[in-house]
Amino acid sequence: QVHLVESGGGLVQPGGSLRLSCAASGSIYSINAMAWYRQAPGNQRELVATITYGGRTDYADSLKGRFTISRDNVKNTVYLQMHNLKPEDTAIYYCNADVLPRGSRYIQLFWGQGIQVTVSS
Repeated sequence: QVHLVESGGGLVQPGGSLRLSCAASGSIYSINAMAWYRQAPGNQRELVATITYGGRTDYADSLKGRFTISRDNVKNTVYLQMHNLKPEDTAIYYCNADVLPRGSRYIQLFWGQGIQVTVSS
């Protein structure tokens, strides 16, 4: 079994910063790509950023320059540093990971439970 747990969310004022973390644990042999998504009320879940095992990153065009994704392969953790936050960044943020579980031949996609980020004065 593999679990992803997000942390670091909360309430922040416009213009502020937050750093989200997502730690993967369990029966993991290796992790390929990891990613952050978000879903605002009434909206579909959207991609925020992705990062490969080697550190290659990709971002939603609208978020480039404000958000930075990174990872620690030893800790099986992915991070999302968010700066200059705006009210429209308010959403539930989810991480996912392409995991090869121990004893399996197949890569599986696992999701975290999500964490709330609220940007408001």
